[in-house]
Amino acid sequence: MAKVAFIGLGVMGAPMAGHLIKAGHEVTVYNRTGSKAEQWVTDHGGRSAPTPAEAAEGMDAVLACVGADADVEAVTTGPDGAFQTLGEGTLFIDHTTVSAKLARKLAEAGAAKGTLCVDAPVSGGQAGAENGKLSIMCGGEKRAMALAEPIMKSYAARIVHCGGPGAGQQTKMCNQLAIAGVLQGLSEALHFAKRSDLDLNRVFEAISGGAAQSWQMDNRWGTMAQGEFDFGFAVDWMRKDLGLAIEEAEANGATVDLARLVDGYYAEVQDMGGTRQDTSSLVRRLEA
Repeated sequence: MAKVAFIGLGVMGAPMAGHLIKAGHEVTVYNRTGSKAEQWVTDHGGRSAPTPAEAAEGMDAVLACVGADADVEAVTTGPDGAFQTLGEGTLFIDHTTVSAKLARKLAEAGAAKGTLCVDAPVSGGQAGAENGKLSIMCGGEKRAMALAEPIMKSYAARIVHCGGPGAGQQTKMCNQLAIAGVLQGLSEALHFAKRSDLDLNRVFEAISGGAAQSWQMDNRWGTMAQGEFDFGFAVDWMRKDLGLAIEEAEANGATVDLARLVDGYYAEVQDMGGTRQDTSSLVRRLEA
């Protein structure tokens, strides 16, 4: 088993770190709000550290799951960041969804000091993290992946090596682009069914077994119909992710017209007070 540091104990990071303990790893945690780290230790075991640098010292692997590019930079290459104490051959796995540009930058910074880096954003939401069933898309060198995979298996149902540094983040962008389109179509279908005075349960029964079926339909049709939007991944975070994808598309020349459109629709949901509601709240703007 490995000595592992986990940085960031939010709705995703806390259960992921918990699965590492259950798998028998020796875990040290860091969280910006120290009391949350102390509570995690009380609940799960392990120990906490006052800075990312101290958490990372002497570790076999350091994992992070924080908020955005600036947060990752603060806990890695910042004054008290983990990269200050990472040793030769140490593994760094970033589960945060960030820009591919930052992932490549961290890989270069790691290489300069002999640290192996994997950008490994996740999909599956809070439920996936809690149940240890996340899907992880990874970018990095083969040697880094060989070391990272046994650790990530503690909380993953699927791990795919998508290419070199940054490829994991680009694949996550593909994931979010696809979800945005599906949710817009689902929202319009539900809205249309209501306006047609159809029985929503019958509509679901009829179309969920055919070509229209999707995870979003199976898991969100009923809750969207009831106006319930408290199921994890928030609109604010989706806009952040779509922004990353749109920025990357501007760099590589890809056309992402639907993503731009849906991003604007999510801005409307934010204006309606739905910043922390889950992504299926996209339907709200059609029913306002």
